[in-house]
Amino acid sequence: MANHYELVDLTVADRIATLTLKREKQLNALSQELLTDLDAAIGEVSWRIRNDGDVRVLLLQGAGRAFAAGADIAQMKDLSAPLAESFSQLGQRVFTSLERLPIPTIALVHGYALGGGMELAMACDMRIAAEGTKFGQPEVTLGVVPGFGGSQRLPKIVGQGNALHLLLTGDSIDANEAHRIGLVTQVVPAQELSAAGLQVANRLLQLGPQALAGVKRAVYEGAELTLDAGLAFEAARFGMCFATEEQQEGMAAFVERRKPSFGVNAERRKPGFGANVESQK
Repeated sequence: MANHYELVDLTVADRIATLTLKREKQLNALSQELLTDLDAAIGEVSWRIRNDGDVRVLLLQGAGRAFAAGADIAQMKDLSAPLAESFSQLGQRVFTSLERLPIPTIALVHGYALGGGMELAMACDMRIAAEGTKFGQPEVTLGVVPGFGGSQRLPKIVGQGNALHLLLTGDSIDANEAHRIGLVTQVVPAQELSAAGLQVANRLLQLGPQALAGVKRAVYEGAELTLDAGLAFEAARFGMCFATEEQQEGMAAFVERRKPSFGVNAERRKPGFGANVESQK
């Protein structure tokens, strides 16, 4: 299955959705039009998760020479303050909808992930980078602050010290340094990037979708809570798992020394699966 928006392609095969930015001549710079198409494609993925159950993992990539070189500066430079704030809110809303999908999301990053491009990658759960990829939040060199969530997500991913260094200097780093500070989880040769993403995606397909959705909720919502509140939230999610076929199958398989089979029937709209798509909005 493939669905082509003007600036984004969405394909679904073997329960893996792939979103591809396709503004290649502009290195996939994030214009308002691209963000609008991306919003629609993410909305379609969300609908398919809730209604069809045929999407279990999402891969996000950029066509051409870059993942995304940043927001579209030519489009932004003459914005008034109110319009700039609205543009920031659009990007934030789209990236948050990506982050809140109840399935694992993986950014496959190559070439450049700068400014808005890096912010987009950070809205995914995992990031795999091609060797030589450049990452950075250069907004201060343009006289502005990050607008699509960079000042909020980056410290949570790499720690406040590393984040402040990147945000205050505007410096870019390569894929190996990004791996060292925890921004990416894996660095591979460029020709192996797609295969590396599919390998992780297929590994995730073997796991229970409700458990994966629960992990995402516990991590993202827990980050906003005190430790005591976060532990209570985790305990509640843990308890909910024991009302699912997924838990019964997973633990039975362990006791019986066989691989669990988390089939399609067990993953469709059971308690907790997909609930965070709406509850966090």
